[in-house]
Formats: sequence, C-alpha cells, structure tokens
Amino acid sequence: MDILSIIRLVGGLALFIYGMTTMSGGLERAAGAKLERILEKMTGTVFRALLMGIAVTAVIQSSSATTVMVVGFVNAGIMNLKQCVGVILGANIGTTVTSQLLRLGSGDAGSSIIMSVLKPSNLCYILVFIGVIVIVTAGNNKTKRNIGDILIGFGVLFIGMATMEGALTPLRDIPEFQQLFTRFSNPVMGVLVGVIVTAAVQSSSASIGILQALSTTGMISYSAAIPIILGQNIGTCVTALLSSIGATKNARRASMIHLYFNFLGTLLFLIGVYAYQSFIGFSFWDSAIDKGGIANFHLIFNLVATLIFIPLNGVLVKLAELTIKDEVEEKSPLAPLDPRFYKTPTVALEQSHRCIGSMASAAQTNFNLVSAALLDKNAPLDEEAFNKNEEFIDVAEVEIGKYLMGLPSSQMPVGSRHLHTQMLHAITDFEKIGDYCENIYSRLQRFRSDDLSFSPGAHHELQIIIAAVSEMLTKTVEAYQTRSSDIAKSVLPLEDVIDICEGLLKSRHIDRLNQGECQVITGLNFLDFIHDLEKISDHCYNINVYTIQLSEGAEKFDTHSYKESNQELFDKEMAAFSRRYLETLNDPA
Repeated sequence: MDILSIIRLVGGLALFIYGMTTMSGGLERAAGAKLERILEKMTGTVFRALLMGIAVTAVIQSSSATTVMVVGFVNAGIMNLKQCVGVILGANIGTTVTSQLLRLGSGDAGSSIIMSVLKPSNLCYILVFIGVIVIVTAGNNKTKRNIGDILIGFGVLFIGMATMEGALTPLRDIPEFQQLFTRFSNPVMGVLVGVIVTAAVQSSSASIGILQALSTTGMISYSAAIPIILGQNIGTCVTALLSSIGATKNARRASMIHLYFNFLGTLLFLIGVYAYQSFIGFSFWDSAIDKGGIANFHLIFNLVATLIFIPLNGVLVKLAELTIKDEVEEKSPLAPLDPRFYKTPTVALEQSHRCIGSMASAAQTNFNLVSAALLDKNAPLDEEAFNKNEEFIDVAEVEIGKYLMGLPSSQMPVGSRHLHTQMLHAITDFEKIGDYCENIYSRLQRFRSDDLSFSPGAHHELQIIIAAVSEMLTKTVEAYQTRSSDIAKSVLPLEDVIDICEGLLKSRHIDRLNQGECQVITGLNFLDFIHDLEKISDHCYNINVYTIQLSEGAEKFDTHSYKESNQELFDKEMAAFSRRYLETLNDPA
C-alpha cells in the first residue's frame, strides 16, 4: 500500500463524511422543522415516543441530532425524562437506515445497462450532477437548495465509499492487516476501537460506513466486527454527553439515559453472543463479514436492545437519577433559549416565542401592580415583586435578542425570517411597556411619600383610562402568546380610543387646575401618569400589528397599513370601545 493509496483513503473518508453531513443537513432543513415540532409536543406512552424517535431519525439520518434535540427539550422543560426514553430508543433504531443504504452499493448489477446505471456506485454521479443543477438554478429558493444538498450529499456519500473501498483493496494482501483484525476479535479491544472511532467522527453512521468499507477487503470476520459494532453504539453517546455540559440536571440525565441504554445493551449482547459461541458456536463466526452483515447486525442489536428496555424504561430513568443526584435548581424562564436548537431554526424560534411570552406576562404583572396601587392608596406596592419582574424583562430583552441574532436568518424560509423580524420588534415593545410601568412605579412612590391624592374627578378619569389600557394590554399579551390575529384585530382600535381619552383627560385636568380643584403638583403627576399609560397602549398597538401581519404573510411590517385596509371593521370596533370608555367619562365620579 503506497502513499497514493493512503491519500485516496483519506480523501475518500473526507468525501464520505462530507456527503453524510450534507445529506443529513439537507434532510433536516427540508423536513426536520415539522418533525421537530411534533417531537417537541410528544406526549403519551413510551411506544408513541419510540415511533416518533424512529421516524425523526430515519428522516434526518442522524441519531446524534435527534438525541441532542431531546437533551435541549428536556433542558427547556418541554419534555420530561420518561418521554425522552422512548424517543432515544427510537433514535437508535432510526439510525440503522444509513447502514442499510450503504449496503446497496454491494453486489453485481447484472448485464442490463439500466441496472448498471441504477447501482448506487454509478447512480451517485448522476445524483451529484442533478443536485448541482438544482442548486445553481435554485436562486433564493431554500426548498430547492435543500433538495440539491440531499442529492449531492447522497451522491458524494457513495463516491467517498467507493474511493475508500478502492484504496483499501491492496490491504487484503498484507499479512499485518489480517493480524490486526485478529486482535479485534478480543471483545474488549473491539469495543474500545468502536467507541474511539465513533467518538472521533461524532457519528455512528459514519463509523459503521467506515467499517463497511473495510469489510470489502474480505479480511474482517464476524468475530472481529461484532464487538466493534457494539462499541460504535456506545461511541455515539459522546455527542449527547458533550451537548449536556452546563445544562440542567434533567438534561444531563437524558444524555445518561442514552449512554446507559447503549452500554447495558452492549454488555448484554457481549454476554449472550460469547456465551452462545462458547457452548454451541456460530457457523459463520470466523467467516468474512460483508456490508450487509454489518448493517443487519447493527439493526438486530438496536431492535433487540430496544425490546429489552421498553418494559424497563423506568430502570434507565432510575439509573440516570442515581448518577445525576438531585440538587437545588431554579428553572429559568429563559431556559428554552438553548443553542442546541440553532441547527433547527424553526424550533429555536418557537423557544424564543415562549420566552417572549414570559417577558410579556412579567410586563403585564407589573402593570397590574402599579395600576392597582395607583387607584387605591392603601393597596400594597410590592417592591420586591416589581423589581424582580422588571429585572427579568431587562435581562430577557438582552438574552432573547442575542439568541435571535445568533440564528442563521439567511438560511431560514421566508415565513421564519418574518417571524424572526417580528420577534426582534416584539422584545423591544414589551421592554418599553416594562419601562413605562417602571416610570409609573417610581412616580407613584414619590406621590405616596408626599401624601398626595387625586380629586374625585381625576380618580374617576384614571379608573377609565387604566381600565382601557388594562384591556388592551391583556388582549395584546393573549394575542401574542396564542398568535391570534383575531384577538389582535379586535383590540387594535382601542389604541385610538385611548389617544382620544388622553387628550380629553389633559383638557379636563387643566380646567380643574384653573378652577383650583386640585394642586399643581398633583396635576403634574396626573398628566405624567396618563402620558405613560397612553405610551403603553402605543406599544401594544405595534405588537398587535406585528401579530396580524405575520399571520397574513405581509412582506414588510407597517404599523399604519392595517387601519387603511380594514377601515369598516376598525370603525365598528372603535365605536364599541368609545361607548365603553369615552361616554363613561361624564358619569358621576
């Protein structure tokens, strides 16, 4: 084996891993988003979770990606440990699809030209050609580009495999190579080799493919391959273990469940296989294994191990809990902002939406605190609760913004890019609502310390504008959290009513000042309070417009366009709000 053979071997390995990564990435981007949404909402029995784990992994062709997603969901508190067990077991079965695909390159295609072309080792060049044409003509069409990546990845995968096989052919005549695999017949040595190779390439599918390429030399026996394959299943756990570093307690436990499943499954298989070989013996034990034999044993191991541990899923959970001890751990509302989801932007956006929803709830809670205290001087002004919410709103704006900016927006489909933009707008508006609540809170503290109070008329007017702003904020938060354009549309005209209300209240209060019905200092505070309340409604208006336009697929966010295009409905709702709030201004205080 000369230097050129080594170069071809290394190049073939590089092409093989690149092809697998490209194909997996294209599949994940093309179909993964929908599957991950289903996976995220997976509830019910371990069997349903098992089927979902198989389906997701079979489609995206990466058990590591599925397991890392599961760790992320557990870290965010979306999935519990019992739910994740089934998905992890299913992912191990789903990943065997790759090795079954790789075996297709084996065998004689026959004399037919059509069969020769359809043989993967020949078809791969056609797929690469078609894939390049698709990408070149795709422009900004992400769907076509993903399809192109899948075709190119699949083709390059088999080109790399064929290159490795050709480079490894001379090894069959080297005695040292034969002796090397004789040593791997030692089960401990074989398992260690499988673990190390898989941990190095970060993919059991890739390491299985390398072993399948080596098997074409005819020098690898079943006795040498079996422990290596078992070790490869343990090695694939490294990716999930690394992804759980710094995660929550349960996320680390999820990665340990993956490790325990493969480790205990390997241990049971070693005991069973070598006990049978010692007492009865396999007729094929010292025979050469081929690609199909490797693929089949990989599938058998994962199927049998899954059947063993389905009824024992509680044991896996218990072992993980014993390994990762209970500790005092306060779950952060920002836990869903997990960088593990960056590979699947749709899921990352969904988690960001959850966090913005928490931010909105905190702003609404602070508004309720200050509005109650503003109307009732005896109502408690909970400083600790208010400051905690305000601090969270400020931190959330920064952290969610950083997380969103870390997303590869250029690679998102159009709808996701619009959602991404909407979220960046929304965090600013919710933070501003929090700021105006803080203005009211600070001014209210001074107002109370100076023992000031409003006249009956001013108090009555405050009740009305606070009720209007409270309704708008409550419905805005609900519309945003549920993505309901109907709720957003129903409340949008209320902002105009609040603007009119603010103008009327200013004029009426100036009249009271001129007539000496209230003090100047009280009057200035009143004007500042209603100004901040009106500003809160402005930001609510913006958020509702973003919600409406996102649901309608608007190309650009325009806070003035909705009123013009829905004037009749807008006027009808505005008339109802006017009767509810403006006409009650003249009621007795």
